[in-house]
Amino acid sequence: MSARTRRLGVTALAVLAPVLVWLVADPLLGHRLRIADGEQTLDLGAVPVAVVALLASLSGWGLLAVLERFGKRRARAIWTGVAGAVLAASFLPFFGDGMDGGTRVSLALMHLAVAAVLIPGLVVRSTEAGADAARE
Repeated sequence: MSARTRRLGVTALAVLAPVLVWLVADPLLGHRLRIADGEQTLDLGAVPVAVVALLASLSGWGLLAVLERFGKRRARAIWTGVAGAVLAASFLPFFGDGMDGGTRVSLALMHLAVAAVLIPGLVVRSTEAGADAARE
C-alpha cells in the first residue's frame, strides 16, 4: 500500500472518529452540543464536526508533505511535535465560558479522537516514504 493511499484512509478515519463521538453524545445520549457566544448559540451537528475534522486532517497531511519534501530527515519528528502542540492548543477554548460540561467533554473527546487517528496514522515509516518517493 502506498503512503498516499494509507494517508487517504487515515484522513477518512479521522473524519469518521469525531462523528462517532457526536453520534454517541447527541442522538444517543440526547445531549445537544451547543456553544454560546453572547446572544448567539451555535448547535454543533455532524456536518460541521466532519468538516472541521477534514480540514484539520488535510492541513496536517499538507504540512507533513511539505516537511517530507524539504526536511526529509527530521520531518516525522517535527510533524509529530507540531501535531502535539496543535492538539494542546485546541484545548484552550475549553477553559472559557459558553459551553456546559457535557459539551466540553464531548468536544475534548472529538479532538482526542482525531489526534489518535492522525498523529500515528499519517506518519509513514521512512522505508515506505522512500519507496513511494522512488516510484514518483
